[in-house]
Amino acid sequence: MRLATKILIGLVAGIIVGLLMQGMQDFAVNYIRPFGDMFIRLIMMIIVPLVLSTLVVGAATTGDVRKLGRMGGKTVAFYLATTAFAVSIGILLANIFRPGRGLDLPVDAQYAGREAPPLIDVIINVIPRNPIQAMSDGAMLQIIVFALFLGVAISLVGKKAEPVKNFFDGFAEVMYKITGIVMQVAPYGVFALIVPVVATNGPAVLLPLGKVIGVMYLAVIIHALIVYTLVIKGFTKITLPEFYKGILPAQLIAFSTCSSGATLPATIKCTQENLGVSRGTASFVLPLGATINMDGSAIYQGVAALFVAQVYALDLTLGQQLTVVLTGTLASIGAAGVPGAGLIILTMVLTSVGLPMEGIALIAGIDRILDMARTTLNITGDAAAAAFVDSTEQKHDLAASAKADASSA
Repeated sequence: MRLATKILIGLVAGIIVGLLMQGMQDFAVNYIRPFGDMFIRLIMMIIVPLVLSTLVVGAATTGDVRKLGRMGGKTVAFYLATTAFAVSIGILLANIFRPGRGLDLPVDAQYAGREAPPLIDVIINVIPRNPIQAMSDGAMLQIIVFALFLGVAISLVGKKAEPVKNFFDGFAEVMYKITGIVMQVAPYGVFALIVPVVATNGPAVLLPLGKVIGVMYLAVIIHALIVYTLVIKGFTKITLPEFYKGILPAQLIAFSTCSSGATLPATIKCTQENLGVSRGTASFVLPLGATINMDGSAIYQGVAALFVAQVYALDLTLGQQLTVVLTGTLASIGAAGVPGAGLIILTMVLTSVGLPMEGIALIAGIDRILDMARTTLNITGDAAAAAFVDSTEQKHDLAASAKADASSA
């Protein structure tokens, strides 16, 4: 049985068991959830060494700083463009379906707004003061920068650095093997994670705010069908069934864990083994995407901002809605690597158009349900970006090779 099928069975079984355990939330949380937590710990255990080793090998093998710069430019441009489109889709559907109209919800909870660090501070902080400390803290952007420097330096040193390159190459293979072992327990981890969520919330959580959940999930589906279809069909040789079938195991893990970082090993494994993306591209694009790519979160910003405005009977002008698009797009980079980035970005978005901060409390109860959708879309976007960058790099290399052959002839 394929891994994706096993994970899907674990997810469905977890939902069924969770529904049957209504009123037994304490048992689910205290005795089933720990197995899910252990699965998360296994994944978190392998993220840093996996990213470090694969990225060092990729940069050392590439040996071309210009190529790395070109890949980086394509990746960031892709993430910013798709994020802007995602916010726009969220706003458009929220305007059409108006999920906040007619709701009279009590607002007892207060949310203290948190500021994201200035963009210049984020740029400065991607350079680690201490690489070991960065790895200990799991500061992914800093790890990426250090690994790129290390890989490029290995390439520039040449033959004397071969033992170092061979070490990281072997280390990467070991990490891939460990990743494969961890993925074998993924169905059980997904089951243990989803049971307490369903047992605690039950179907009732969907009823009061079912409309905003429906708009969010519809926007996610539309974004995937439009944006990723155009990318995959327009720039790669992968068919759509191959793409979605190949990334399905990672999607199911993202849906249950609600963490792009925790899903990263599965995303890397799926894109390389199922989509044929080169190791160098996957090890560069995917860790960066897990940190700064937020297509699903961007849709969430658009839907949530309009939802809050409609609940409070406030009409946003076209200019204010464009401000939501711009703020939601840029804030996804500005809040990169910050815990609770989704709420931080939403705080910035609401503030930018003068909406009441208390509005965040309205959707706090269903945030987990929304987070499942946005995290799944985030990692799907990461995989699409990896396929896009890898395909364009292959075409560039072929064109450069043909040009070199022509000039030599």
